[in-house]
Amino acid sequence: MSRPLVVITDFITPPLTQEEQILGGEADLVALNAFREEDLIGHVEEADAIMLYHFISLTRLTIDRLKKCKLIVRCGVGFDNIDRAAARDRGIAVANVPDYGTEEVADSAIAMTLTMMRGVSYMNSRLQHKQGPWIFEQVRPQHRLRGLTMGLVGLGRIGIAVAQRAKALGLQVLFYDPYVQDGLDKAIGITRCETLEEMLPRVQVVSVHCPRTAETQHILNAKTIALLPRGAYLVNTARGGCVDVYAVQAAIESEHLRGAAIDVLEVEPPADDDPLIQAWRTPGTLAHDRIIINPHAAFYSEEGMDDIRIKGSQNCLRVLQGKPPRNVVN
Repeated sequence: MSRPLVVITDFITPPLTQEEQILGGEADLVALNAFREEDLIGHVEEADAIMLYHFISLTRLTIDRLKKCKLIVRCGVGFDNIDRAAARDRGIAVANVPDYGTEEVADSAIAMTLTMMRGVSYMNSRLQHKQGPWIFEQVRPQHRLRGLTMGLVGLGRIGIAVAQRAKALGLQVLFYDPYVQDGLDKAIGITRCETLEEMLPRVQVVSVHCPRTAETQHILNAKTIALLPRGAYLVNTARGGCVDVYAVQAAIESEHLRGAAIDVLEVEPPADDDPLIQAWRTPGTLAHDRIIINPHAAFYSEEGMDDIRIKGSQNCLRVLQGKPPRNVVN
Protein backbone atom coordinates (compact mmCIF):
# COMPACT_ATOMS: atom_id res chain seq x y z
CA MET A 1 0.00 0.00 0.00
CA SER A 2 1.44 3.37 -1.04
CA ARG A 3 2.18 6.06 1.50
CA PRO A 4 0.07 9.22 1.64
CA LEU A 5 1.25 12.10 -0.54
CA VAL A 6 1.58 15.73 0.57
CA VAL A 7 2.23 18.23 -2.21
CA ILE A 8 3.72 21.69 -1.64
CA THR A 9 2.61 23.67 -4.66
CA ASP A 10 4.79 26.79 -4.64
CA PHE A 11 7.33 29.05 -2.93
CA ILE A 12 9.09 26.34 -0.89
CA THR A 13 11.87 24.36 -2.51
CA PRO A 14 14.05 21.52 -1.18
CA PRO A 15 15.55 20.82 1.24
CA LEU A 16 12.22 20.25 2.99
CA THR A 17 13.82 20.04 6.41
CA GLN A 18 10.90 21.32 8.50
CA GLU A 19 8.30 19.36 6.54
CA GLU A 20 10.31 16.14 6.71
CA GLN A 21 10.67 16.46 10.47
CA ILE A 22 6.90 16.56 10.88
CA LEU A 23 5.62 14.45 7.97
CA GLY A 24 8.54 12.31 6.85
CA GLY A 25 7.45 9.32 8.89
CA GLU A 26 3.88 9.47 7.60
CA ALA A 27 3.91 10.65 3.99
CA ASP A 28 5.87 11.27 0.84
CA LEU A 29 6.60 14.94 0.19
CA VAL A 30 6.84 16.72 -3.15
CA ALA A 31 7.62 20.42 -3.69
CA LEU A 32 6.56 21.56 -7.17
CA ASN A 33 7.85 25.16 -7.10
CA ALA A 34 4.96 26.06 -9.43
CA PHE A 35 4.30 29.59 -10.67
CA ARG A 36 1.08 28.90 -12.61
CA GLU A 37 -1.93 26.77 -11.80
CA GLU A 38 -1.39 24.90 -15.07
CA ASP A 39 1.93 23.65 -13.69
CA LEU A 40 0.01 21.53 -11.19
CA ILE A 41 -1.56 19.29 -13.85
CA GLY A 42 -0.46 15.71 -13.37
CA HIS A 43 1.15 16.39 -9.98
CA VAL A 44 -1.64 17.02 -7.46
CA GLU A 45 -4.44 14.67 -8.45
CA GLU A 46 -3.34 11.92 -6.04
CA ALA A 47 -2.43 14.21 -3.14
CA ASP A 48 -3.87 13.44 0.28
CA ALA A 49 -3.07 16.99 1.44
CA ILE A 50 -1.84 20.15 -0.28
CA MET A 51 0.23 22.98 1.17
CA LEU A 52 -0.26 26.20 -0.81
CA TYR A 53 1.60 29.49 -0.45
CA HIS A 54 0.94 32.69 -2.41
CA PHE A 55 2.46 32.39 -5.89
CA ILE A 56 -0.51 30.58 -7.44
CA SER A 57 -4.26 30.02 -6.99
CA LEU A 58 -6.32 26.86 -6.65
CA THR A 59 -9.52 27.23 -8.63
CA ARG A 60 -12.38 24.81 -9.14
CA LEU A 61 -10.60 23.57 -12.26
CA THR A 62 -7.82 22.08 -10.13
CA ILE A 63 -9.89 21.20 -7.07
CA ASP A 64 -12.30 19.11 -9.13
CA ARG A 65 -9.38 16.94 -10.27
CA LEU A 66 -8.35 16.04 -6.72
CA LYS A 67 -9.22 12.40 -6.13
CA LYS A 68 -8.55 11.89 -2.40
CA CYS A 69 -7.44 15.19 -0.92
CA LYS A 70 -8.63 15.79 2.64
CA LEU A 71 -7.02 19.16 3.34
CA ILE A 72 -5.69 22.23 1.56
CA VAL A 73 -3.54 24.32 3.89
CA ARG A 74 -2.98 27.93 2.87
CA CYS A 75 0.40 28.48 4.48
CA GLY A 76 -0.31 32.06 5.40
CA VAL A 77 -3.09 34.21 6.80
CA GLY A 78 -5.03 35.22 3.69
CA PHE A 79 -6.87 32.58 1.69
CA ASP A 80 -8.30 34.51 -1.26
CA ASN A 81 -6.25 32.39 -3.69
CA ILE A 82 -8.30 29.25 -2.95
CA ASP A 83 -11.83 28.57 -4.21
CA ARG A 84 -13.18 27.62 -0.80
CA ALA A 85 -16.67 26.90 -2.08
CA ALA A 86 -15.32 24.44 -4.63
CA ALA A 87 -13.32 22.69 -1.92
CA ARG A 88 -16.36 22.56 0.35
CA ASP A 89 -18.41 21.02 -2.47
CA ARG A 90 -15.82 18.25 -2.70
CA GLY A 91 -15.67 17.75 1.06
CA ILE A 92 -12.13 19.12 1.27
CA ALA A 93 -11.27 21.25 4.28
CA VAL A 94 -9.39 24.50 3.67
CA ALA A 95 -7.31 25.85 6.55
CA ASN A 96 -4.90 28.71 7.04
CA VAL A 97 -2.10 29.52 9.49
CA PRO A 98 -3.57 32.60 11.17
CA ASP A 99 -1.00 33.11 13.90
CA TYR A 100 2.25 33.20 11.97
CA GLY A 101 3.89 36.49 11.01
CA THR A 102 1.78 38.58 13.38
CA GLU A 103 4.78 40.24 14.97
CA GLU A 104 6.62 40.66 11.70
CA VAL A 105 3.74 42.31 9.82
CA ALA A 106 2.93 44.57 12.77
CA ASP A 107 6.58 45.58 13.07
CA SER A 108 6.71 46.27 9.33
CA ALA A 109 3.57 48.43 9.41
CA ILE A 110 5.00 50.50 12.24
CA ALA A 111 8.42 50.68 10.56
CA MET A 112 6.80 51.99 7.38
CA THR A 113 4.77 54.49 9.39
CA LEU A 114 7.84 55.83 11.18
CA THR A 115 9.91 55.91 8.00
CA MET A 116 7.32 58.11 6.31
CA MET A 117 6.15 60.28 9.18
CA ARG A 118 9.69 61.09 10.30
CA GLY A 119 10.72 61.86 6.71
CA VAL A 120 13.47 59.21 6.70
CA SER A 121 12.76 57.76 3.26
CA TYR A 122 11.90 61.11 1.69
CA MET A 123 15.12 62.83 2.79
CA ASN A 124 17.23 59.83 1.80
CA SER A 125 15.67 59.72 -1.66
CA ARG A 126 16.07 63.46 -2.25
CA LEU A 127 19.66 63.64 -1.07
CA GLN A 128 20.68 60.54 -3.03
CA HIS A 129 19.68 62.32 -6.21
CA LYS A 130 21.14 65.70 -5.16
CA GLN A 131 17.71 67.29 -4.99
CA GLY A 132 17.22 70.18 -2.61
CA PRO A 133 19.53 71.51 0.09
CA TRP A 134 21.36 69.36 2.66
CA ILE A 135 19.09 70.53 5.45
CA PHE A 136 16.19 69.25 7.56
CA GLU A 137 13.85 71.87 6.14
CA GLN A 138 13.25 69.62 3.14
CA VAL A 139 10.65 67.76 5.20
CA ARG A 140 8.77 70.74 6.59
CA PRO A 141 6.15 70.69 7.96
CA GLN A 142 6.76 67.61 10.12
CA HIS A 143 5.05 66.91 13.41
CA ARG A 144 5.67 64.99 16.60
CA LEU A 145 4.06 61.54 16.51
CA ARG A 146 2.74 61.66 20.04
CA GLY A 147 -0.81 62.88 19.96
CA LEU A 148 -1.41 62.10 16.28
CA THR A 149 -4.00 59.49 15.30
CA MET A 150 -3.67 56.20 13.43
CA GLY A 151 -6.69 54.51 11.88
CA LEU A 152 -6.79 50.74 11.38
CA VAL A 153 -8.91 49.06 8.73
CA GLY A 154 -9.35 45.64 10.31
CA LEU A 155 -8.69 44.55 13.89
CA GLY A 156 -7.62 40.94 13.75
CA ARG A 157 -4.45 39.58 15.33
CA ILE A 158 -2.17 41.83 13.28
CA GLY A 159 -4.38 44.90 13.72
CA ILE A 160 -4.30 44.43 17.48
CA ALA A 161 -0.50 44.04 17.44
CA VAL A 162 -0.18 47.26 15.41
CA ALA A 163 -2.52 49.08 17.81
CA GLN A 164 -0.37 48.08 20.79
CA ARG A 165 2.80 49.28 19.09
CA ALA A 166 1.20 52.53 17.95
CA LYS A 167 -0.03 53.27 21.46
CA ALA A 168 3.49 52.74 22.80
CA LEU A 169 4.63 55.50 20.43
CA GLY A 170 1.98 57.86 21.77
CA LEU A 171 -0.41 57.63 18.83
CA GLN A 172 -4.14 57.63 19.40
CA VAL A 173 -5.72 54.62 17.66
CA LEU A 174 -9.09 54.34 15.94
CA PHE A 175 -10.31 51.28 14.07
CA TYR A 176 -13.02 50.19 11.67
CA ASP A 177 -14.00 46.53 11.65
CA PRO A 178 -17.72 45.65 11.62
CA TYR A 179 -16.96 42.01 12.49
CA VAL A 180 -15.22 42.65 15.81
CA GLN A 181 -17.44 42.14 18.83
CA ASP A 182 -18.03 44.96 21.29
CA GLY A 183 -15.56 45.20 24.14
CA LEU A 184 -12.29 44.33 22.43
CA ASP A 185 -11.66 48.03 21.84
CA LYS A 186 -12.07 48.70 25.57
CA ALA A 187 -9.79 45.82 26.49
CA ILE A 188 -6.88 47.20 24.47
CA GLY A 189 -7.69 50.89 24.89
CA ILE A 190 -8.56 52.03 21.38
CA THR A 191 -11.66 53.58 19.81
CA ARG A 192 -14.17 51.95 17.48
CA CYS A 193 -15.60 53.78 14.48
CA GLU A 194 -18.83 52.52 12.96
CA THR A 195 -17.89 53.49 9.40
CA LEU A 196 -14.87 54.38 7.33
CA GLU A 197 -16.52 57.74 6.72
CA GLU A 198 -16.40 58.34 10.47
CA MET A 199 -12.79 57.23 10.90
CA LEU A 200 -10.81 58.46 7.91
CA PRO A 201 -11.26 62.24 8.35
CA ARG A 202 -9.87 61.93 11.90
CA VAL A 203 -6.56 60.16 11.23
CA GLN A 204 -3.12 61.24 10.08
CA VAL A 205 -2.14 57.71 9.01
CA VAL A 206 -4.29 54.76 7.96
CA SER A 207 -3.00 51.18 8.04
CA VAL A 208 -4.81 48.27 6.36
CA HIS A 209 -5.14 44.91 8.14
CA CYS A 210 -8.23 43.25 6.68
CA PRO A 211 -8.52 40.14 4.50
CA ARG A 212 -9.23 40.55 0.81
CA THR A 213 -12.87 39.76 0.11
CA ALA A 214 -15.53 41.09 -2.24
CA GLU A 215 -16.40 43.53 0.54
CA THR A 216 -12.86 44.80 1.05
CA GLN A 217 -11.74 44.89 -2.59
CA HIS A 218 -10.42 48.45 -3.05
CA ILE A 219 -11.87 49.47 0.30
CA LEU A 220 -9.37 52.30 0.05
CA ASN A 221 -10.06 53.93 -3.29
CA ALA A 222 -10.22 57.42 -4.76
CA LYS A 223 -13.42 58.20 -2.85
CA THR A 224 -12.31 56.92 0.56
CA ILE A 225 -8.75 58.24 0.24
CA ALA A 226 -10.25 61.68 -0.40
CA LEU A 227 -11.80 61.49 3.09
CA LEU A 228 -8.35 61.52 4.70
CA PRO A 229 -7.01 64.89 5.81
CA ARG A 230 -4.64 66.52 3.36
CA GLY A 231 -1.10 65.43 4.21
CA ALA A 232 -2.08 62.01 5.60
CA TYR A 233 -0.14 58.77 5.13
CA LEU A 234 -1.27 55.31 4.01
CA VAL A 235 0.20 51.87 4.78
CA ASN A 236 -0.87 48.55 3.27
CA THR A 237 0.65 45.30 4.55
CA ALA A 238 -2.56 43.28 4.12
CA ARG A 239 -3.58 42.32 0.58
CA GLY A 240 -2.91 44.14 -2.68
CA GLY A 241 -6.56 44.18 -3.68
CA CYS A 242 -7.60 46.06 -0.56
CA VAL A 243 -6.09 49.30 -1.88
CA ASP A 244 -6.43 50.90 -5.31
CA VAL A 245 -2.77 51.79 -5.83
CA TYR A 246 -3.54 54.00 -8.82
CA ALA A 247 -5.82 56.09 -6.61
CA VAL A 248 -2.91 56.23 -4.15
CA GLN A 249 -0.58 57.38 -6.91
CA ALA A 250 -3.02 60.10 -7.97
CA ALA A 251 -3.40 61.24 -4.35
CA ILE A 252 0.38 61.43 -3.97
CA GLU A 253 0.74 63.41 -7.19
CA SER A 254 -1.97 65.85 -6.10
CA GLU A 255 -0.25 66.02 -2.69
CA HIS A 256 -3.44 65.00 -0.90
CA LEU A 257 -1.43 62.08 0.50
CA ARG A 258 2.02 62.98 1.82
CA GLY A 259 3.27 59.42 1.72
CA ALA A 260 2.29 55.81 1.08
CA ALA A 261 3.97 52.51 1.92
CA ILE A 262 2.82 49.49 -0.08
CA ASP A 263 4.03 45.99 0.75
CA VAL A 264 1.47 44.14 -1.37
CA LEU A 265 0.25 44.62 -4.94
CA GLU A 266 -2.58 42.98 -6.87
CA VAL A 267 -0.09 41.62 -9.41
CA GLU A 268 3.22 40.39 -8.00
CA PRO A 269 5.73 41.01 -9.35
CA PRO A 270 4.37 44.03 -11.19
CA ALA A 271 5.07 44.62 -14.88
CA ASP A 272 7.87 47.02 -15.73
CA ASP A 273 5.43 49.14 -17.75
CA ASP A 274 2.97 49.50 -14.86
CA PRO A 275 2.42 53.28 -14.54
CA LEU A 276 2.84 53.21 -10.77
CA ILE A 277 6.11 51.31 -11.02
CA GLN A 278 7.41 53.59 -13.75
CA ALA A 279 6.67 56.72 -11.69
CA TRP A 280 8.10 55.16 -8.53
CA ARG A 281 11.35 54.36 -10.35
CA THR A 282 11.73 57.84 -11.85
CA PRO A 283 13.82 60.23 -9.71
CA GLY A 284 12.30 63.64 -9.29
CA THR A 285 8.69 62.47 -9.24
CA LEU A 286 6.54 62.65 -6.12
CA ALA A 287 5.87 58.92 -6.50
CA HIS A 288 9.60 58.23 -6.37
CA ASP A 289 10.16 60.32 -3.26
CA ARG A 290 6.97 59.62 -1.35
CA ILE A 291 5.92 56.05 -2.16
CA ILE A 292 7.66 53.06 -0.57
CA ILE A 293 7.12 49.70 -2.29
CA ASN A 294 8.31 46.39 -0.84
CA PRO A 295 8.06 42.94 -2.48
CA HIS A 296 5.39 41.33 -0.23
CA ALA A 297 7.98 41.04 2.52
CA ALA A 298 6.26 42.28 5.68
CA PHE A 299 5.62 38.74 6.88
CA TYR A 300 9.21 37.62 6.55
CA SER A 301 11.64 36.56 9.24
CA GLU A 302 13.59 33.34 9.54
CA GLU A 303 11.63 32.49 12.67
CA GLY A 304 8.34 33.26 10.93
CA MET A 305 9.22 31.03 8.00
CA ASP A 306 9.95 28.18 10.40
CA ASP A 307 6.58 28.78 12.08
CA ILE A 308 4.58 28.67 8.87
CA ARG A 309 6.25 25.55 7.52
CA ILE A 310 5.98 23.68 10.81
CA LYS A 311 2.39 24.68 11.54
CA GLY A 312 1.25 23.92 8.01
CA SER A 313 2.90 20.50 8.22
CA GLN A 314 1.40 19.79 11.63
CA ASN A 315 -2.09 20.42 10.29
CA CYS A 316 -1.49 18.01 7.41
CA LEU A 317 -0.27 15.42 9.91
CA ARG A 318 -3.45 15.79 11.96
CA VAL A 319 -5.57 14.95 8.94
CA LEU A 320 -3.39 12.02 7.87
CA GLN A 321 -3.78 10.63 11.40
CA GLY A 322 -7.57 10.94 11.20
CA LYS A 323 -7.83 14.00 13.44
CA PRO A 324 -9.86 17.10 12.55
CA PRO A 325 -7.83 19.95 11.02
CA ARG A 326 -7.30 23.22 12.83
CA ASN A 327 -8.18 26.73 11.59
CA VAL A 328 -10.69 25.62 8.93
CA VAL A 329 -11.92 28.58 6.86
CA ASN A 330 -14.53 26.90 4.62
